[in-house]
Amino acid sequence: MKRIALIGDHSDKIVAHRAIPLALRMAAEALSVDVRWDWLPTATLDSPIDDHLCDYAGVWVVPGSPYKNTRGALDAIRHARTRSLPFLGTCGGFQHAVMEYAEAVWKIEAMHAESTPDAIDPVITPLMCSLIEVTDQLTFVKGSRLQKIYSRDNAHEEYQCRFGLNPIYAKRFNSGAMKVTAHDAEGSIRAIELDNHPFFIATLFQPERIALKDQLPVLVRAFVQAIASSS
Repeated sequence: MKRIALIGDHSDKIVAHRAIPLALRMAAEALSVDVRWDWLPTATLDSPIDDHLCDYAGVWVVPGSPYKNTRGALDAIRHARTRSLPFLGTCGGFQHAVMEYAEAVWKIEAMHAESTPDAIDPVITPLMCSLIEVTDQLTFVKGSRLQKIYSRDNAHEEYQCRFGLNPIYAKRFNSGAMKVTAHDAEGSIRAIELDNHPFFIATLFQPERIALKDQLPVLVRAFVQAIASSS
C-alpha cells in the first residue's frame, strides 16, 4: 500500500477538491493497486518538512491557492523534487512548483501577485484573461512525457484560474531541467515537467475535474502508476 499526500487547504466548495478523491479512486481501480491519500493542510506543514512527508510515496499539490502557509507548500514541492517522489501539481500546484524552482534553481525571489500584489516582476502574475470555468485547447510539446501520457498532440482541459507564469520568465525554460510541456493557442505555458525525475508534472489546468463526469483523468492515472511503481 502506498500513501499520497494531498497538499492544500481542503474545502468542499472547491470543485477540484471534490473531484480529486474520485480521480484517485478511479485510477487505483483501473490499475488494480492499493493507494490511499491524506489531506495535509498547509498550516500544519512546519519545518522540517521531512517529518510530515516521510511516510508518503507521492505528493499532489492541489488547487485552492492562496494557501494558508505558502512556505509549507513550497517545502513540500521541494521535498518531492529533491527526493525523486512522484509529484503532481494542478492549478495552484503549478504556480507554486514554478515558484519553488525559481527560488531554488533560478535563485530569484519567488513572489506571487495574488498574495503580494505590490511585488515587482513576481514569478506568478494575473492572467491576461481569467480562466474561470473555461475549457481550452492545449498543444503538447512533442516528445514530452505529457504528450506520451495523453497519446496525442492536443487536448481540451478545464480551468478555474486567474494567475499564471509571468511571461518575462518564460525563456528561462529554454535551458535547465525544468521543461515546458504544453501551451495554449496563444503560446502561453500551461504545463511543465522535470527531466531526470521519476514523475514531476505541473499543469495550470485541472485534469481531475473530469472525474466528476465519471471519466478517468489520464494524467492522474499516470501519477498513480508512477507511485505504484516506486520503490
